[in-house]
Amino acid sequence: MRSLYRLLTRWWTAFALAASLAMLGAAHGFERFAGLAPCNLCLKQREVYWGAVAVAAVATAWTVLSGGRRGTPRIAAFLLGAVFATGAITAVFHMGGEYKWWSLPATCVSSGSVDLESLTALALGTGPAQRVAMCDSVAWSWLGLSMAGWNALISLALAGFSLLATKRPKDARAPRFERA
Repeated sequence: MRSLYRLLTRWWTAFALAASLAMLGAAHGFERFAGLAPCNLCLKQREVYWGAVAVAAVATAWTVLSGGRRGTPRIAAFLLGAVFATGAITAVFHMGGEYKWWSLPATCVSSGSVDLESLTALALGTGPAQRVAMCDSVAWSWLGLSMAGWNALISLALAGFSLLATKRPKDARAPRFERA
């Protein structure tokens, strides 16, 4: 268990990068293959993961390019914690709106913009009707939690692991590469 903890904290930015890309892939998979159009808050939650991808990619590249002499920057783990905490807050806000715990702002009622050409095509019957995703309705749930609820749990776990990576033991800080 201790060696798993050291590996996880030593290479946390690489794990965070993989987790963020997996979450984005899952979101796009639900959209593409399950036909679940994202609402405005869903898109905001994706932006959080794109931010985490940027931070984690730069920090992981730094670790690899520096030969691991300096280890993963602790500031990157802290930034990832802040980014994932922001994602958890956004997801809880979205989940609360879905379960009618509070009302959502008017900007959360649809996704995307409508231009004049698509309105004309819709009026003439030559274009498809655009599906409007509502933020306050649960489009998918599993084990009683909506997609926003699962996103909140995952983001909270990733934020916790990020903070653990900032407090890792000194001997786990600098990954060492064997030079051939």
